Amino acid sequence: MEQMSEILFICMSLPMILILFVLPDKKSRLFLGYLIIGTLICLIAGALNIFLLGLFDNDVNYVTTAITPISEELLKAIPVLYFALVFSDDRETLLSISFSLGIGFAILENAVILVQNISSVSIIWALARAIGTALMHGACTAFSGIGISYVHKRRKLFFCGTFALLIAAVITHATFNVLVQSHFRVAAFILPSLLYIPFIIREFIKRRKKAPAHKK
Repeated sequence: MEQMSEILFICMSLPMILILFVLPDKKSRLFLGYLIIGTLICLIAGALNIFLLGLFDNDVNYVTTAITPISEELLKAIPVLYFALVFSDDRETLLSISFSLGIGFAILENAVILVQNISSVSIIWALARAIGTALMHGACTAFSGIGISYVHKRRKLFFCGTFALLIAAVITHATFNVLVQSHFRVAAFILPSLLYIPFIIREFIKRRKKAPAHKK
């Protein structure tokens, strides 16, 4: 199955990499690039998760609720931190690339789970996984991006803020995994929406405020 993950990664990522060379807009290339990086992080996390399962006697419930939320959120935060240190710590940019990375992670993860359960999946399953998992990974990575945005501006807030938001991301991720494996699966897919909707409302209000000035 590890080889299947690599096959799926190649099938999804190579076409997106080809698109990078024809996109004229720098921002579009950046966001697509971090979407691709998200699939790569998912591939790495998958290999790490197999190793962690072996360490904990293949106890899937324990590893997915107590261990992988930590390892996956740390792995997802690394490329965002690298961008902030080397290129820019602009908060809006970091939020965008963080969310793109999280979505990329979810795309490959969903594809792998689909292949593993191909005989039992349905359209409802696909909708729930596509929306719930994507929003969860996107929102959790964005949490880290908010803290990392202080890396150059306010170092004290960077250290304590990133740690606190990373912990929030881990708790949210772990809660999602617990709910998915329980009788409350519906709640698992509602939870990410509660994080996403306020963000969309905030972006909508901000764009409406900018619109009149832009027209002038």
